[in-house]
Amino acid sequence: METTEDVLAGVGPRLRRLRQERNVTLTALAEATGISVSTLSRLESGKRRPSLELLLPLAQAHQVPLDELVGAPAVGDPRIRPRPLRMHDMTVLPLTRRPGGVQAFKMFVPERVPLPEPRTHEGYEWLYVLNGRMRLHLAGREMVLEAGEAAEFDTRLPHSFGGEGGPVEVLSLFGPQGERMHLRARPRKS
Repeated sequence: METTEDVLAGVGPRLRRLRQERNVTLTALAEATGISVSTLSRLESGKRRPSLELLLPLAQAHQVPLDELVGAPAVGDPRIRPRPLRMHDMTVLPLTRRPGGVQAFKMFVPERVPLPEPRTHEGYEWLYVLNGRMRLHLAGREMVLEAGEAAEFDTRLPHSFGGEGGPVEVLSLFGPQGERMHLRARPRKS
């Protein structure tokens, strides 16, 4: 179980990561929050203990809930309250919170006519159509997946996808390069 000291020790690195992910300088953050650059620097390095008076303006500046800044331990409520993200023209709902490893997302993808230019990146993806129809362009081939169908592919292959005849709701499992998803369609016979 995490102690209060453990939780507080994680605040500085979390603040630095959040600021760097948003490409915000200490100077710009100081202007937005009214907190001096030296205080922000000491908070991020762990040389200053975080206080509510410092964390509230930081949460507001980064537009995140206070518990996300603190990494507050669970209080017994098992519900997950994911926050949807806008990625280009899609709405993406992260279903996993841990960094690294396989990540799960629920995606709402609009109809895309024409499909975006195929792209490549490191990783391995598994897509399952929950609702609607999805047009998938994969390495020069096009196919339409219906609700209940899945596709699995190495994302180093050129790919793009979109709703076919309307928006599509998709479950996506995305893993690091070389890590494949393993599903069993039916139980093995004994």
